[in-house]
Amino acid sequence: MKRAMTTLVLAGVILGGLAARATDPAALKERNETQAQRDARMQWFRDAKLGMFIHWGTYAVAAGEWDGKEVGNCGEWIQCWRKVPAAEYAKLAAQFNPVKYNAEQWVRAAKDAGMKYVVITTKHHEGFAMFKTAASPYNIVNATPYKRDPLKEFVAACRKHGMRLGFYYSQNLDWHHPGGGGGEWDPAHKGDPDAYVSKIVIPQVREILSNYGPVDVLWWDIPGGAINKPRADAIHKMVLGLQPKIIMNNRLGGGYQGDTETPERTIPANGFPGRDWETCMTMNETWGFKKNDHSWKSSSTLIRQLADCASMGGNYLLNVGPTAEGEIPVPSLERMTAIGKWMKVNGAAVYGTSANPFPRKPAWGRVTQKGEMLYLFVFDLPANRRLVLPGLKNKIKGAWLLADSAKAQLAVASGETAAVTVPEGAALDPYATVVAVQLDGKPEVDPAPMTVIAQGADGLLALKAEDVVIRGETAKLENDHIGFWTNAGDSVAWTCSITKPGEYKVVIEYASETKSAGAGFEIAVGDAKVSDKTVSTGSWQKFSTATVGTVKIGKAGKTTVSVRALSKPGDGVMNLRSVTLKPVAAM
Repeated sequence: MKRAMTTLVLAGVILGGLAARATDPAALKERNETQAQRDARMQWFRDAKLGMFIHWGTYAVAAGEWDGKEVGNCGEWIQCWRKVPAAEYAKLAAQFNPVKYNAEQWVRAAKDAGMKYVVITTKHHEGFAMFKTAASPYNIVNATPYKRDPLKEFVAACRKHGMRLGFYYSQNLDWHHPGGGGGEWDPAHKGDPDAYVSKIVIPQVREILSNYGPVDVLWWDIPGGAINKPRADAIHKMVLGLQPKIIMNNRLGGGYQGDTETPERTIPANGFPGRDWETCMTMNETWGFKKNDHSWKSSSTLIRQLADCASMGGNYLLNVGPTAEGEIPVPSLERMTAIGKWMKVNGAAVYGTSANPFPRKPAWGRVTQKGEMLYLFVFDLPANRRLVLPGLKNKIKGAWLLADSAKAQLAVASGETAAVTVPEGAALDPYATVVAVQLDGKPEVDPAPMTVIAQGADGLLALKAEDVVIRGETAKLENDHIGFWTNAGDSVAWTCSITKPGEYKVVIEYASETKSAGAGFEIAVGDAKVSDKTVSTGSWQKFSTATVGTVKIGKAGKTTVSVRALSKPGDGVMNLRSVTLKPVAAM
């Protein structure tokens, strides 16, 4: 996999991944297709939402160790991390004998988990082909005691179970074949990139696109290096000549945008408006099998990440790293089983949906839409049990828990403050409770609803994260706070109604870890401003309050309270939970 990620810069308020599909004309030109043709070709991918990634190769034999020593947080990159010469590393192939491999079981596990497509590695950066190829003897049929082509069985199982099929291929990095990208630690690896592309890449890609029937996805990895514009042109032309309907991601190189953005092990704060995308995610810390990697994400985390991706119009490609014997690790299967059980009940809120129509993600969870339906994923039920839908213009005709086959109706309110109330005693899902909301038409939402926060009777003005408008490219609403504030150019703001002018003490509640302490920030209340620097609270999850200063509000009426960063010495500015204005006269 790629170990760095390219980000797309976005601006404006936090958008729940507004489902604009107008494609960059340059991307359409790559295929010489119209927007309508592209939409038709991409529809199955947009509907699928959930897929399985499979990283499998001879690195599973090493399993994260070399010469008896563990190699960092490393699975499939072990050859690079230890700078192992190609000839020495290739000896792993003689030990690769996956006699427990059962393609039927793998695909069935994916289907039972609710996955609609699979992407399996055909050649990773180690240069080892997981299929029979005439281009190189370094393949599973010729170089291992297994002597079989696992892709044939895998493709047959996918066809049997109606699973969409994707092939991963590392076109640039190849640490075995001379001329491939990387491998500079091995003098024997020096070679001609043109020869590498013409004798290895093009023949092998032609084989995987010719010998296994229709392929739905071609998943490139890491552009640049050996893949310049002329070589990328040759590869791209050949692929479309063989499989014109195939979906390709954005990692070929040579300036090609491809069909999909591919954030890796992260979920972008705003999705990718105008682009199809999928987050690829590990269940633990490594892509390929590593025997000592026990840092497994919980089923709750994985399900909520799936909901997060769907709420921004994206897909979730969840990885498994099979062992050298050919088995998917038990912890992976356990999590897939939990996902499958949840999806059987709540899949309607994921499959075929489009992004959250509201301008912000709600503090209590996530939202998707389909036709005249809204689906509310409740992660943290508010204390008052009300799920507010700010700016919703539609009348709510009804609402019920998706898990309730009887569709017992929940209390709803339409109009200025649309909301659904989850009653006491309702059966809540431990991972994410989904509420189905029937509207009187397709969702119509005020694109910038103004939530005006009024002072309390005592003059106190309490500004919570759930009511904020976020401007920028990274910061996002996370449960009860603003997090992922990694860009110092981002800012947040509230609109307030002042009824009691006077002098106010400005207090914030925030969290910061040690290495990010010292971030400068400014709070503006109308024209009055105060500034300070963060101190460590102990961690990003440990919140503390701090008095920033005192401001004077001279007149009643609407005003804006904003927080902007002045500096960011560490990973983030702060996790901000609230800003409170306390009247000095009342203290």
